[in-house]
Amino acid sequence: MFDQSHLRGRIVAATMKLASERPWRDVTLLDIAEATGVTLVDLKNEFATKSEILAAFTRSVDDEVLRRAPRRESATSPRDAIFEILMTRFDVLAPYKEALRSIAGGSRAPDPAFVCTFLASQHWMLQAAGIDTSGVRGGMKVSGLAGVYASVLRTWLKDDDPGLARTMAALDRRLRRGERAMSNVEDVKAGLRRIAEMFASVCRPRRRPSDVSPESGTPRAEETSGSGI
Repeated sequence: MFDQSHLRGRIVAATMKLASERPWRDVTLLDIAEATGVTLVDLKNEFATKSEILAAFTRSVDDEVLRRAPRRESATSPRDAIFEILMTRFDVLAPYKEALRSIAGGSRAPDPAFVCTFLASQHWMLQAAGIDTSGVRGGMKVSGLAGVYASVLRTWLKDDDPGLARTMAALDRRLRRGERAMSNVEDVKAGLRRIAEMFASVCRPRRRPSDVSPESGTPRAEETSGSGI
């Protein structure tokens, strides 16, 4: 999955191997440089932190998932489509499960750069499922899927069943819950629109009968003089 003809790919591969062999908190940048067979200067020119290496790993996973993503059929529901995409992602991650267990167990709060990569990853998973991510509603979908994926990933890390029954059950449950949440949001938005339209109708200025000259049916002069009141 990593292009090891390039230094960046070799660094990412070496990092994941080290993470599978020891606790992530014990893996240093010097360890990674030595495992890659380069100097710290060479490593520094590619990555400044371990989080940046994990971000590069995440982008490589995204690329592989997009290559493997099944074509969505018109009859496939959005929930079923994203279910297939995320299960494809777990297939791609399978060779790195031990490393990811180490990383999950030794990571502190993620830095902002990795959070941005993580959210971008969810955007591409939704795109692969044929789900629009534009606008505010699209942003809500990305954030929602990020929560779903992070939760199910924890289940997957503990699921040693070759059929991943627990993972699939958790993913299906969380996606159904997310689908209901989005539906509720749409109901709330529709209700707010109806309320806004009602108030707009009630509060719209209406011309009083006294504002119209009985002789001509036109506004009285004093009411159109531009007094500014």
